[in-house]
Amino acid sequence: MVNILIFLLGVAIGSFLNCVLYRLEIGKSFLHGRSYCPNCKHTLAWTDLIPVISFLWLQGKCRYCGNRISLQYPLVEIATGMVFLLIFNFQFPIFNQFSIIQFLNLTLLLYVVSSLIIIFVYDLKHYVIPDSVLFPAIIVAFLYRILDFRNLNLFRISDFGFFISTPLINYLVASFLASVFFLLIFLVSKGQWMGFGDVKLALLLGFILGFPNILLGLFLAFLFGAIIGIGCIILDKKGLKSEMPFAPFLIVGTLVAMFWGGQMIDWYIRFLIF
Repeated sequence: MVNILIFLLGVAIGSFLNCVLYRLEIGKSFLHGRSYCPNCKHTLAWTDLIPVISFLWLQGKCRYCGNRISLQYPLVEIATGMVFLLIFNFQFPIFNQFSIIQFLNLTLLLYVVSSLIIIFVYDLKHYVIPDSVLFPAIIVAFLYRILDFRNLNLFRISDFGFFISTPLINYLVASFLASVFFLLIFLVSKGQWMGFGDVKLALLLGFILGFPNILLGLFLAFLFGAIIGIGCIILDKKGLKSEMPFAPFLIVGTLVAMFWGGQMIDWYIRFLIF
C-alpha cells in the first residue's frame, strides 16, 4: 500500500513538473494562473488534469479543440512515479521508524530528483539547462547531504579550529572534480563539445553521488551518449557535427549509479580480482 501511495504521489508531482516545464518554455511563473490548453487557451477543468487517466480518457486530445496532447505529459508523470518509488525503496528501505529528520531528508531528495526530471526534459527539447531550476537544486542537494550525515562528527570544533567531517568532504570533492572535468572540456573545445550548463550540472551530480559513484555516473553518461549518438548516425537522424544535448545522459547515468552504483562497482572489482 505504501509503495502504491508513493507511486501515485510521484505521478501527481510529475503532472506538476509538466506545468513547470510549460511555464518555463513560455517564460511565465507556475505560481499564478490555472492550467489551460496550449493550443486553444481554454482553461482546463479538474477532470482534464487527472494524471495519465485524463490523457487516456481523452485519447490524447484536448477536450475543447481536439488538438493532440504531447506524449511528454503521461511519460513524465509515469517516469516521476517510478523514480519516486525507486528512491523510497533504495534510499529509505527502513522507513517504518519515522522521524522528522528522515521525512525532511526524503523530501529534499525528492525535490532534487524532480529538478533533474525538469532539466532532462527541458534540455532534451531546448538544448538549455535552466539556471532557475539548477541553482536551487544544488543548494537543496547540499542541505540534503548535511542532514544525511547528522551527527556530532559532521561539524566539530577542536583546539585547532573548525573542521568538516570526511563524509561531507567526499561529496564536496566529487562535486568539485566533476565540475572541473567538464570545465576543462568546455575550455579546450571552446564550448563546442560541452556547454557551460553541463559544468554547473556536474556540481549537482557530485552532491548526489559522491565518490566513487560519480565516476560510474559519468562513465555511464558517456557510454549512453555514445550508443545513442552512433545509433542516430546509423539511422541518419544526426551527423558527426550535429548538436546533441548531454544533460539527459548525465541524468540517466546519475540515476543508474544512484540506485545500482554500489552493486555495479562491487561486481567490477570482483571481476578484476577473479
